[in-house]
Amino acid sequence: MSVGADAGDGPSLLTQVRGALDSAGRAYEGTAAAAEVAELVRRLDAPLRVAIAGKVKAGKSTLLNALVGEELAPTDAGECTKIVTWYVDGIACRVTMHQQDGTPARQVPFSREQGAMDVDLGGTPAEQVDRLVIEWPSSSLRSMTLIDTPGIASLSTSVSARTHEFLSSSDDHLTPADAVLYLMRHLHTSDVNFLETFHDQEFSQPTPVNAIAVLSRADEIGVGRLDSMESAERIAARYRTDAKVRRLCQTVVPVAGLLAQSGSSLRESEYRSIALLTQAPAEEVDRLLLSADRFGRDSLSVGVTPIERQHLLDRLGLFGVRLAVSLVRDGQVRTSTELSEALVARSGLDHLRAVLRSQFAARRDVLKARSAMLGLQALLRRHPVAGGEAIAGELERVSAAAHELTEIRLLNALRAGSIDVKPDEAEAMERLLGAHGTSIPARLGLPDSATVDDQRAAMLEALGRWQRRAENPLSSREVADAARELVRTCSGIYVRLWE
Repeated sequence: MSVGADAGDGPSLLTQVRGALDSAGRAYEGTAAAAEVAELVRRLDAPLRVAIAGKVKAGKSTLLNALVGEELAPTDAGECTKIVTWYVDGIACRVTMHQQDGTPARQVPFSREQGAMDVDLGGTPAEQVDRLVIEWPSSSLRSMTLIDTPGIASLSTSVSARTHEFLSSSDDHLTPADAVLYLMRHLHTSDVNFLETFHDQEFSQPTPVNAIAVLSRADEIGVGRLDSMESAERIAARYRTDAKVRRLCQTVVPVAGLLAQSGSSLRESEYRSIALLTQAPAEEVDRLLLSADRFGRDSLSVGVTPIERQHLLDRLGLFGVRLAVSLVRDGQVRTSTELSEALVARSGLDHLRAVLRSQFAARRDVLKARSAMLGLQALLRRHPVAGGEAIAGELERVSAAAHELTEIRLLNALRAGSIDVKPDEAEAMERLLGAHGTSIPARLGLPDSATVDDQRAAMLEALGRWQRRAENPLSSREVADAARELVRTCSGIYVRLWE
């Protein structure tokens, strides 16, 4: 049962959607559209699909590697970066190519050079490939399929168009992604425009609830200074209060992708190089660290050759090298394992993973259910069938009655400014709706360690507050309706706390 659902509400949202799909399966049995219904059922049972999008050189592949915990996605400008590539958990390592002309999918050979996958397309032009599916045994991919998309704002309009087509939606097209991570270095008009292409004011398609913006390459914002991530967090905090950004995505998280990727796979030899640098005269090393060019090319003898220093730059970036030297020099870390953990912690990756868990994984069922509903609605429009009107009516009933979807619609309305309330009241509403996490403590504004008694007290206070707001004759109709839905959310929390 959802936190916000009432006791006795009956079957879960996912169960009701599965029932509609079962009805559709019977209605379309023996027709060409039966395969589409079967695909919607498979999608409902599969891990959540999260697409990673952004401009060229935004760091998409680097972030994907960091999230998987292994260097798989190529980060150069090769042919495969022009293709939508799915990374899924599998029992064996293999790559399957799907072509746009409907040719049966086939496995293709691959190799790994310096970690990244090098896929052999066998002479097939990249523009003729619909997608690549890379299966790789990974615990990170068991609950979440990651989809790497070509960069937008590319010099090649056809490459950019692939991502727009993949993520945009229409009445007859369902985006394959359940949620989106959008990477940006700074917020430009093109970023807002792109987010708007796959944003929908209704519960279908990516909305503030299932879109997260990532301030990528965050360490470059502060020009590689040791306080770069603090600077990036301040900028992200400003974006989080921007009305346009709030309307289009759930939150903005700063991440130093290169540091996250390389920090998680730090090698013992790299740690030894850092340790040698800390043993050289501090003023000489600090002088080398004034710029990337000087650090990688200066012939000054500090126990680490220019070639080895350039390798460190390629792996960690200037910010990462400066940070690693500082951590080892100050005695905060003493082993390669400790340095690896410290670099990942400073990269912002752990924070992003926490957001993914609280916003995407915790809403997995509702995100997948609404994707299935939208897909089935589109199928019914494209291929009318006997009994289709009854199925469409059932979907409308489920959509109207499911409190999980009502919460999303209400959250979207608050983010869009459609409900006229004061900022502090809007913040309280959003928090109760799960904007900062869907656990009971997060909804009530309490720490995860809060006792059940503390949670019950906070819930009763919230319940009383929104009951009074709903019954206040001075409340507008929109505010009163919103307050009544919040009372229902509190009722669901009440049931959970006394189970």
